[in-house]
Amino acid sequence: MKIIAYTYSDPLLEPFPDQDDWGWEVDRVYQDLGKRESFGRAARTQLQQLLRDCKTEPADYLLIRRLEELGDTVEEVSDRLNELEAMGVMVIATEQPYTSENSQVRADLLKLLQEIQRQQRSRRIRQGHARSRLESSPPPGKTPYGYRRSKDKYIIDRSTSPVVKDFFEHFLLYGSLREAVRYLAKKYGKKISVTTGRRWLSNPVYRGDTAYLNHEIISDTHIPIISREEAAQVDRILRRNSRLPSRSASAPRSLAGLVVCSECQSNMTVTRVTQRSQDKEYLYLRPINCVNRPKCRAIAYQEVLKQTIAIVCRDLPLAVAGMNFPQLDAIKNSLGEAIARQQEILQQLPALVETGILDAETAKLRAYKLRTEISQLQAKLATLPPVNLRSVAQAVSIPQFWLDLSEAERRFYFREFIKQIEILRQNQEWDLRVIFIF
Repeated sequence: MKIIAYTYSDPLLEPFPDQDDWGWEVDRVYQDLGKRESFGRAARTQLQQLLRDCKTEPADYLLIRRLEELGDTVEEVSDRLNELEAMGVMVIATEQPYTSENSQVRADLLKLLQEIQRQQRSRRIRQGHARSRLESSPPPGKTPYGYRRSKDKYIIDRSTSPVVKDFFEHFLLYGSLREAVRYLAKKYGKKISVTTGRRWLSNPVYRGDTAYLNHEIISDTHIPIISREEAAQVDRILRRNSRLPSRSASAPRSLAGLVVCSECQSNMTVTRVTQRSQDKEYLYLRPINCVNRPKCRAIAYQEVLKQTIAIVCRDLPLAVAGMNFPQLDAIKNSLGEAIARQQEILQQLPALVETGILDAETAKLRAYKLRTEISQLQAKLATLPPVNLRSVAQAVSIPQFWLDLSEAERRFYFREFIKQIEILRQNQEWDLRVIFIF
């Protein structure tokens, strides 16, 4: 008994199939890649070879994944099925309900062919999108706010891009998404939701990159609105804010969302107390969900703030000094070298096309894969701490630095370095333990 298999795959749409993943003991596998002939049809040279071989030495079974791999149209698929079955070859589709000897399935062949027609139409649309990706063209859909769509790329809209730029700058300055959203509404009358604002912050388009529905990103396809350094800082702030309780990121007080009571393990919130007919207010930190009886008492906010600043000035330089900077530098150097190697290969592709080593379509596919790999490496590099962390730690270890900041500015820097502040209670006394992020 002779069993053969055939696959047709388009490198633009799917990975190269595994020759051994059939579940049968196959004598030979014929494989075609989705290369295009000059008139636009797929060149299935291995399928033609399969048909010639079957005329001289017929096979008993032909395994295929899907019937549409036999041709670009329903007519081509039907003609090749008839040709194979006329030679006595039983066709089995492993991913579709089709076996040529099954009379019930053959009775439903018309319905299956209609499904094939829909699949081929969908495939042609996806191939068109894939070819646009090879050219680094913008994906279909609405153009992101701040840009306009040209023939083959995004271009900056000079009337709306300043709004987006100001939004990012406000977020970088204060680290609060909700404040940045309110700032846009107040200054420009541009009302967006918090969800939209979060999408803006993580949208690769504003960083000069193009993202596609397959989650692949190509870097440096158009002029960015924010720099790479600003984008890395945005990502660090978003990761930092994700660790905080809901709405704490936009709270007006610098310690909001950071303080935890070690006695009852409850997060502590900032409460404001005023007296009638007096303008003066008193701030306290009290547990949100204290289960103790009596409940853990509230603590004066300014006292906790004062002691937090003292501990940060004392311990932050020591914590940074304990970091393994040589190892961090080695990781950064390794990623930088990998990016440089990929960029060097990318620059060699035009010469390979000119010498005939690569055809234009293969070169475009290779360039696309190289550029997506470069984007992934750049994303890993952006997640690493900044190189000047040690010098920053020395600068912020001066008490006067903290005292000169507003609460919003102090909130930004606290969250840049502090993971959590624990209240350690001892009878009527209390102490602090500051846990740094690194």
